[in-house]
Amino acid sequence: MQYLNKILIVYTTPVFRVKKKHNIRKRTMGKTTDQRRGDITMPVKYLKGVGEVRSRWLARLGINSILELMEFFPHTYIQRQINPSLHEVQAGDRIALTAMICWKEARQTAKNINQLNLGISDGKSLIICTWFHYPKQYEELFEQGKTIWVSGNVSEFNGQLQLLHPQFELITDSDLEDDFWKKRSVLPVYHLAVLLTQNLMRKLIYSAFEQYALQIRENLPQELIDKYSFPTRREALQKMHFTTHPEQVEGIRFRFVYEEFFYTQLMWARHKHYHQENVSGIAHEHRKVLTRELYKKLPYKLTNAQIRVIREIFADMQSDRQMSRLLQGDVGSGKTIVTLFAMLLSIENGFQAVLMAPTEILADQHYANITKLLEGMQISTCLLKGGSYKGKSQVKQAIAQGEIQIIVGTHAILQSDIEFASLGFAAVDEQHRFGVEQRAQLARKDKHPDLLYLSATPIPRSLSMTVYGDLEVSILDELPPNRKPVTTLVRSSAKIDLVYNEARRELQKGRQIYIVCPLIEESDKVDLIDAERLFKHISEKVFKGTSCALLHGRMKAREKDGIMLRFKAGEVKILVSTTVIEVGVDVPNASVMIVEHAERFGLAQLHQLRGRVGRGTEQAYCYLIEHFPISAIGRERLSTIAGTTDGFAIAEKDLELRGPGEYFGYEQSGLPRFRFANLLKDQDVLRLARMDAFDLVSSDPDLQKEENLLIRQFFFQAYGHKEELILY
Repeated sequence: MQYLNKILIVYTTPVFRVKKKHNIRKRTMGKTTDQRRGDITMPVKYLKGVGEVRSRWLARLGINSILELMEFFPHTYIQRQINPSLHEVQAGDRIALTAMICWKEARQTAKNINQLNLGISDGKSLIICTWFHYPKQYEELFEQGKTIWVSGNVSEFNGQLQLLHPQFELITDSDLEDDFWKKRSVLPVYHLAVLLTQNLMRKLIYSAFEQYALQIRENLPQELIDKYSFPTRREALQKMHFTTHPEQVEGIRFRFVYEEFFYTQLMWARHKHYHQENVSGIAHEHRKVLTRELYKKLPYKLTNAQIRVIREIFADMQSDRQMSRLLQGDVGSGKTIVTLFAMLLSIENGFQAVLMAPTEILADQHYANITKLLEGMQISTCLLKGGSYKGKSQVKQAIAQGEIQIIVGTHAILQSDIEFASLGFAAVDEQHRFGVEQRAQLARKDKHPDLLYLSATPIPRSLSMTVYGDLEVSILDELPPNRKPVTTLVRSSAKIDLVYNEARRELQKGRQIYIVCPLIEESDKVDLIDAERLFKHISEKVFKGTSCALLHGRMKAREKDGIMLRFKAGEVKILVSTTVIEVGVDVPNASVMIVEHAERFGLAQLHQLRGRVGRGTEQAYCYLIEHFPISAIGRERLSTIAGTTDGFAIAEKDLELRGPGEYFGYEQSGLPRFRFANLLKDQDVLRLARMDAFDLVSSDPDLQKEENLLIRQFFFQAYGHKEELILY
């Protein structure tokens, strides 16, 4: 074991010795042929120390195989020695350091909530760690004189720096003499699920490398390894877990970021090549019949951005390739009218056009807006929704016979019994709320209709290159001239009565109000305002006598739609809601948005919520109510949203603060689950990988050349099933 420790520190290769074969055979008797081989890709439950129960814990972290365990990297590292730097810490900092426990205090607050305070020191300065609703064993766990590692955001209370609910680990030597980690000067720290401990995770990581290090295979050709001076994959994986020099880890991580980006970009490059070479679309002719008629009858002038984007879309539609274009624009930027011009171009060429929305209420809104804009024009339209209702079978028959030219609907459009006479154009609104397969279904319809994806959520370029790597992008970056920017104000919860008074003045002008909070009902786990209590307070005390309604996600769809329609009609003056109204109907008369616990929301959410007001010509207001204590990130979010209405600047900042997984939600967007890459921090690496991947596909699209054999093997093994989803 002493010999093994020395090997790890100097990183000689191979680092680990493989267990004797008879030991592996004994442990895997009765298992399948692949499992008896001791393959690195076999289920993690067969690793010594894991088993059925722990494998389920690991699965929550996305770890299902032994290789995935090896690829589960630490998010930080513990230096065992005490770090004398607490005197440099300020409120708002995020820290991770080792200190000594000086004292502890368990007490109850005025509201009878259990509170545990822990004083820690580096020998010069002191900081207090505080927990509420903590596990009872914490009181016995923390002892004076013990060394502790803590990580978290620093705040200030009554002039004293504190860490609220910090991540922590007690630094103690293992009782086991042969524990590899016992005297390591640096320890890895992992993001873990409930029931898994850092000590257990480290032991499992060590066990995995001890038994399977020699099975780690390279997935990049030597040409790319030499080009970027990468370490081998085996060496890089070992260093990520067993480094004694954490400052060097970022350079090692570059290798994994690159390979992840390279293979996802290879997938998009192949998709784009396949589309351009093998899929013929519809070459529309710009006949200037219906499009000119609509332009002449518009009650307003198109913005320069709308004119530019319409030209981009028309150029795509006139080519013989299937259009795949993403149209981005903030709420109110005029995406619907741009889409309608594209629909009319297809219709005047004898085709049908579709607009698909994620909810019935949005489909209703689009249908109403489109039919109003087309008044007086000889164009047949219909609304197609899910479920059974009178006249639906006749509508489906009329679509199949080509009697209906414009179809607006929900995902019901994708049902197998819906047939089109000749579909030439399809638009998907709020497309990130549809799955990849649903979008591909439309793309494969009939003669490969031209596709336009609409998004009111501005998408940073780094995300659009990874989620929509094959799409062309059009941006509506200009609001109509009659729209006034929403005035955004950050207010303390202590001043909520003043906010209500300002909102009351808007009510007196005949306007309407949204009030949003993060929870549906009261919770013991977090001390946040919930919608049910707030609705009771608003309707019975603050705005007694004013028509109020409550809206939240647990309501049935029909009930939610009914409330929103009553609000749109002006029957309800105040709508108390959770974020279900983030994307909803257009209510031009709503002029006030009040967001409780605004510090808890992401920037994209706050921007979408603010977009619910200011839809008319009157001045609108968005009040962001902050509740203390507030983290540095929370404060940064609020200052960002208050300081700009630029959706793309907000989107970039939101990606930086929240990360890509939270930005969309993986399942809805088709966003790759990046294990190593940070889409904001690693944009330079993304550009390199994208260039290399697209260059490779341009010279060898099917990866048939001998020098690309390794790439081909790994790509189809790891990405083949994902590629099947997007190929259309």
